[in-house]
Amino acid sequence: MILLTNGTQAASGAGSIILLVGYIVIMIFVFSFISKRSQKKQAAQQDELFRSLEPGDNIMTTSGFYGTILDVVDDTTIIVEFGNNKNCRIPMHKKAVAQVEKAGTAEVTEEDSKN
Repeated sequence: MILLTNGTQAASGAGSIILLVGYIVIMIFVFSFISKRSQKKQAAQQDELFRSLEPGDNIMTTSGFYGTILDVVDDTTIIVEFGNNKNCRIPMHKKAVAQVEKAGTAEVTEEDSKN
């Protein structure tokens, strides 16, 4: 134990440690608040995406397959047709959809019009 002749120096050293711990606690609170807020925002965007799925929409699944939605069975299941083979119709969970392109919203570029 170190004895100090001036009592104010010992108190200021303990006060700075308490202040440092207070800053750390505040920073942890701020980071957790920002993290939870962004997670809620992302979850809301995904819910909106899943609710907007309709037959005719082109999708990309989380595993990278491209297909077209044929039917929305219920709140969790859709039927997707993959490729040009009309016999490849697979029921899948809505949460397996990564991206959606609405029917009729594709843009034609100059390269596409030349081909």
